[in-house]
Parts: sequence; C-alpha cells; structure tokens
Amino acid sequence: MKTALKAFFKRPTTIVGIVTALMFQVIFSVIWMTGYNGVTDRADQLKIAVVNEDKQLGQQVAGTLAKGLPFNMSQLSSLEEAQKQLNERELQMIIYLPADFTPKASSPDSKAAVQYFINESNPALIKSIMSSVANQVTAEVNQQAVAAGIQGALAQANLPAEQAAAASQSLSQRVTADIQSSNKVNGMNNQMVPMMLVLASYVGSMIMGMNLEQSGMAISGQVGRWNRFAARSVINVVAAIFVSLVGASLLAAFGGQMESGFFHLWLFQFVVLVTFMFVSQMFLYLFGMAGMLFNIILLSAQLVTSGAVVPRELLSGFFTGLGDILPATYAVEGGMNLLFGGPGIGSDAGVLLIIAAIAFLVSGAAVALKRQSAPQPSGALAKQTT
Repeated sequence: MKTALKAFFKRPTTIVGIVTALMFQVIFSVIWMTGYNGVTDRADQLKIAVVNEDKQLGQQVAGTLAKGLPFNMSQLSSLEEAQKQLNERELQMIIYLPADFTPKASSPDSKAAVQYFINESNPALIKSIMSSVANQVTAEVNQQAVAAGIQGALAQANLPAEQAAAASQSLSQRVTADIQSSNKVNGMNNQMVPMMLVLASYVGSMIMGMNLEQSGMAISGQVGRWNRFAARSVINVVAAIFVSLVGASLLAAFGGQMESGFFHLWLFQFVVLVTFMFVSQMFLYLFGMAGMLFNIILLSAQLVTSGAVVPRELLSGFFTGLGDILPATYAVEGGMNLLFGGPGIGSDAGVLLIIAAIAFLVSGAAVALKRQSAPQPSGALAKQTT
C-alpha cells in the first residue's frame, strides 16, 4: 500500500485533484456567503406598482400603499402599461384598484376586490414574497374600508339596535384579494429547470474543455496550433448542436413546460452551450490547465448572480453588476421566457453571441501569443516506436 501511495503522489494529477476539491469548498463558500449576505434586507429593491381607477376611497388607499409599503413603490395610470412592465420583469407585482372599488366597499350587499398581478416567470422567491404582501395589503385595505363604512353608518341618525348590529357584521369583511398570476409555472420541477440547465451546461462545458485541452497537448507535436484551435472550435459547435438536442429532448420526454415550443428551446440552448464552451475554454487557452480554477470561480459566481435561485434585485450592487457581464444571467432570462412565457429572447441571445465572440477572439489572441511546439521529425517518431 505504501508503494501505491507513493506512486499516486508522484503524479501531479493527484495533487491537482486534491487541490481542486479543496478549491471548490473555498470558492463556493466565499462567493455564496458574500453573494447572499443581506438578501433579506433588500426587499425594498423589489418594485410594486399601484394602479388606481377609483376616484374616492381608492385614491386614499393608493396613497397609503405607495407611502407605507417597504418596497420600491410607484403609481401608474395605465394597467396595460403596468402589465407590460410586469411581463418584462421590470415590476414584481401590480396592485390594481378598479373604478367600482368604493361603491362595492360601501355596499352591504357586495364586497370590493383588490386585484394583484404576479408574474410567475421569475425565481420562486418572488411569488412567495408577493403573495405574502398581497395578504398583508388586503388586510390593511379592509381596515380602511371598514372604517369608512362605519363612518357612513354613524352618519345615519337613529339606527335601531338590530340594524346597527347587522351593519356592524356586514362591515367586518369588505375587501377581498383577487390574485392573478401570469406565465404560470407548473410545479417545482419546472421551476428548477433554468438553474438545472445553467448548472449542467457550464459544468459539462468545463469538463469537455479540460479534456480537449489535454488532447490538444498530446497532439501538439504533430498538429499546428491554428489547426488545433480550428478543430476545437468546430468540435464546440458540433457538440453544442448534439448536446442541446439531447437536453431539450429529455426535458420534453419528462413533461417539461415549454411555452415557446421545442424548436425554440433547442436553438436557444444551442446558443447557451456554444457560449459556455467558448467562455470556459478561453481560460484554458490563457492559463492552461490552471484555467480550471477560473472556471470554478465563474461557475459559483454565475449560480449566485444569474437570478436562477434568488432574484437579482435582492443582490448587492457588486454582484448585480457582475451578473450583467456573465452569460448565465441571459441564459436564465431567456430560458424563463421560453419555458414559462415572457418577452422575446432576441436581446438575450444577442448578448450571449457577443460574449461567445469575445471569448473566441481572446482565445485566438492567446493562441497567437503562445509559442508553437516543435514538431518531432518522422525519423525520431520511428525510433520511438521501434
């Protein structure tokens, strides 16, 4: 056994493997603990719009909500414009007071409804927070409506005791919540798909790039650097076509939600994979096998900043800015749009292609700056094989 241990530790790959396992612990702990620090304290960065069409009690309620809720509140005049912003994830919820809010809240024969609009094509935490806010707002608005109703009742002179009791009972619940969700997500399994696609795609790209780097080193004496670079680039594109097809097919086979259809998801996943492959291999071109350390850092950072787990609005300014330049952010946004519904993916796909092009050019520059390995003469090869 001692001989085996000595043999293992004489190989650099053994040391690299141990260091890699150690660095996963260090990098993920540092990035995740700092990235998610203070998330619950940044609820005021979530955006809620109040749309009021009622000219009486609704104006009072809208003003109270805009000033009292601990969120980034705004008042919009158009429900259509608010819904557009909600669909584009510029808002996290809409609170809508219809034109007949006051008459229904004042009538003993009917109840007024505050309408809430939530876009589920977001991290699951958004729906949870906004549903809780809706219940809280409904309770507060109901208190205002009851108070207004009591004032109206007291204005009537000489009410008999029976009528007063009946009025009091009818005023106990004047407002209800009407929560309407757009782009609904069917189950937790579908909710986790965007994160799964990012995680599987980037880790797969990292491992593939590492093996291609080792293959490139093995054939460096026989194949020129530009031919190796061209061959790896072709392998990336062809592999991305096949791998994205398999991934989209498995998602469809297991009943995954695909609002935009299989073909669009496949094409977008192909763009995501091509980008991840070129980005992850860029560090290998620049630093050799040591570039895997940068890939581990990038993997952890992208999981934190992409919005797949925690809404990006709740992250610190540093991590929000970091997410703006990392490809996983656009992979998650585009994936949510295709899987659950939302605006088009043209801008997300465009940014991913730009990132892929930059990674390709940087990799090419690294190849140009590196020295070409001297090819071995055919005679020397013949001597080695005999």
